[in-house]
Amino acid sequence: MKTNSVSLHRVIQASPEKVFRAFADPVAQATWLPPYGFVCTVQQMDFKVGGQFKMTFINFGTGNGHSFGGEYLEITANEFIKYVDRFDDPNLPGEMTTTVSLRAVSCGTELKIEQTGIPEVIPAEMCYLGWQESLEKMKKLVEPVIPDA
Repeated sequence: MKTNSVSLHRVIQASPEKVFRAFADPVAQATWLPPYGFVCTVQQMDFKVGGQFKMTFINFGTGNGHSFGGEYLEITANEFIKYVDRFDDPNLPGEMTTTVSLRAVSCGTELKIEQTGIPEVIPAEMCYLGWQESLEKMKKLVEPVIPDA
């Protein structure tokens, strides 16, 4: 079984703590993780090593969804996250591994993401496009500095 992989690199104008929190908080993830045209429900998210998660992306136009879940393998606060996940759909077999690296830089956070084991029926360029959209949404969540009233 052939699989695809994608790698992304961004600099985000927010602290590593704020970017890390975007991955660690289920409400935040449901806001930014689904690409444009999708909404997300988080059924479970136990953000700790060995913790499980379960989510569903729903196509807003058609109402159809796909669920996936997995386990957190490594977490270093504000620096690193590694997790595996798999789709519930048997037509999307295998296990994907995602690593997220965060590093403080002069203007915010250097973010590197690598996802491997993407099922071959998902074109790598479509996965890459989806991640680009998700990261654009994340930037709009974490970059604004909004003072408390």
